[in-house]
Amino acid sequence: MAELYGEIDPPQRLLMGPGPVNAHPRVLRAMSADLLGQFDPEFTSYMNETMALYRRVFQTENRWTMLIDGTARAGIEAALLSLIEPGATVLIVRSGRFGLLLSEIVERAGGTIVTVDAEWGQIVPMSTIAAAVAAHKPAVVACVHGDTSTTMAQPLDGLGAICREHGALAYVDATATLGGMSVAADTWGADIVTGGLQKCMGGPSGSAPITISDRAADHIFARRHTEKGIARADLQQGGRARIGSNYFDLAMVMDYWSDKRLNHHTEATTMLYGARECARIVLGEGLDARFARHAAAGKAMTAGLRGMGLTVFGDDTYRMANVTGVFIPEGMDGERVRTRMREDFEIEIGTAFGPLQGKIWRIGAMGYNAMKHKVLITLGALEAVLRAEGYAVKSGAGVDAALASYAG
Repeated sequence: MAELYGEIDPPQRLLMGPGPVNAHPRVLRAMSADLLGQFDPEFTSYMNETMALYRRVFQTENRWTMLIDGTARAGIEAALLSLIEPGATVLIVRSGRFGLLLSEIVERAGGTIVTVDAEWGQIVPMSTIAAAVAAHKPAVVACVHGDTSTTMAQPLDGLGAICREHGALAYVDATATLGGMSVAADTWGADIVTGGLQKCMGGPSGSAPITISDRAADHIFARRHTEKGIARADLQQGGRARIGSNYFDLAMVMDYWSDKRLNHHTEATTMLYGARECARIVLGEGLDARFARHAAAGKAMTAGLRGMGLTVFGDDTYRMANVTGVFIPEGMDGERVRTRMREDFEIEIGTAFGPLQGKIWRIGAMGYNAMKHKVLITLGALEAVLRAEGYAVKSGAGVDAALASYAG
């Protein structure tokens, strides 16, 4: 008889890496609710409520604010594939792994790439972006708000004005910051912003919130080519190049989320329940209060790491509120420390990518985990492991520094 394996019973780990993090219990409860048919009026009302909630999360008036079914990368692909026509010039702002990811997706979409780059741990000044936009006249400018690979947040004030001056559309990946730092779509003038649930929003990976300006919507609908099996006479087809993906075709997804309810795919019911509850929790706490909670947790984590004599990576001016990079002490096995944190304390901290691999740990405090006691527990556990591995640190130094940060 074939092995049936056991019932899933994961350990109760405290996820203090760069994401995913522990989901809020209210989100998990919401996701246990009964399924409904995708055209059930109760369910379509939940879709409408989700749109309204995420307008407030994205700080936007955009009508086209909804969910893409899939992880945060699904939102990124839907945005870029729907914006970028083959041969179009795309300016990509790159200073970490996820800026490089944008290049990967744009290449696959057939775009012509130009870049403005900074070293990992730095940001690209807006003046540099402005000069590149003026020089290259791209159709799209794409950037990442907070890149967890470097723990830096790219300033975005003025981006939209620069893009409009030169006829470009502005795309922002806010996967790692939505719900934890201010993602001000309208203030930035961004045409599309995408996010994820598994970081500051305090949910599981699997749904990608997205907001789309009317300007971007017009461009996308000009590429509308509705699949033949669901085509209707009242839907005008676009005259521009067809979007190169069916699943990530925002024109069809937007028709599904509109009053037309033109079927595109079966909506991920359980994920919508979870995403809706994530937004309710964020807005119930209040955006300003939530941003302040993340900032306090990040500041305390940074203070605690420095209190242990560790060197924090990157520039404090541009540090993300929710993820801190810290150098692994010379001669120490970083993976052994991560393993002991997990096995001895049931706490996960993150490794790194690219030029930072093996050089830093990335420690997060976001969403449901951006709490004082979870920051202190993580610092205390790390201190204990470091001492056990031969690193000289005064007992309680990290926790004391974090407590002082919270008190100050």
